[in-house]
Amino acid sequence: MIKIPRTVALAALVTLGMFGGIASADSGSGSGSAKVTVNDNQSQITVVGEGNLSSIPDVMHLNAGVEVRRASASAAFADARKAAAKLTEALRGAGIAAKDLQTNELSLGPVYDDYPVVAGYRAAQGLEAVVRDIDSADKVIDAVAAVGEEARLNGVSFEVSDTRKVLKAARDAAFEDARARAEQYARLAGDELGRIVSISEEGVTPPSPIAFGGAMMADKASVSPGQQTVSVHIRVVYELR
Repeated sequence: MIKIPRTVALAALVTLGMFGGIASADSGSGSGSAKVTVNDNQSQITVVGEGNLSSIPDVMHLNAGVEVRRASASAAFADARKAAAKLTEALRGAGIAAKDLQTNELSLGPVYDDYPVVAGYRAAQGLEAVVRDIDSADKVIDAVAAVGEEARLNGVSFEVSDTRKVLKAARDAAFEDARARAEQYARLAGDELGRIVSISEEGVTPPSPIAFGGAMMADKASVSPGQQTVSVHIRVVYELR
């Protein structure tokens, strides 16, 4: 019988395809690592499994707004409000629902060419739009630009609307990875894998942007959502028999 009374570190990356993403949990070489411990005294084996799922975001957050500069504060504020109403109308016309529009900036202040002499007044109003149809992203951005010289585009961000499916797939992959490791080391130790003694979730890495590896969006739009990855680590203790 082979005895393994020490901790062994491995890298992990196995690929499972689900939900249009890539779930990974492999006992081959990779960027992650997992620990496997065989306890001869208690006839147990403890493994840490890793599961990753990469998926393409399906929601875009667009930060836009308007900005004007006028000789008086009242004129600047009034014209900014008019431009903001025009921006809202343009976004509604591009298919954005009223519930997906939120004002996130409203400012008014003096502009100095030679302090403390006031040269005019600047007024701005910002708006965040939630674009739930990624394929319409270019249309929405073009609608903002068409508002006129007062329009401002302040950036975009992306998210996966339903993270529950992503997390479930990552947990499934982490458990399969842990079981594969346990079976391998039990076999090397000359034992068989028994029942599960305990399972604990070591940690979850929330979705984070990574480089998009394909040209799927480039063929039909100038905006690419990239990918986001969720990672799950679980610790599983098995009996050996």
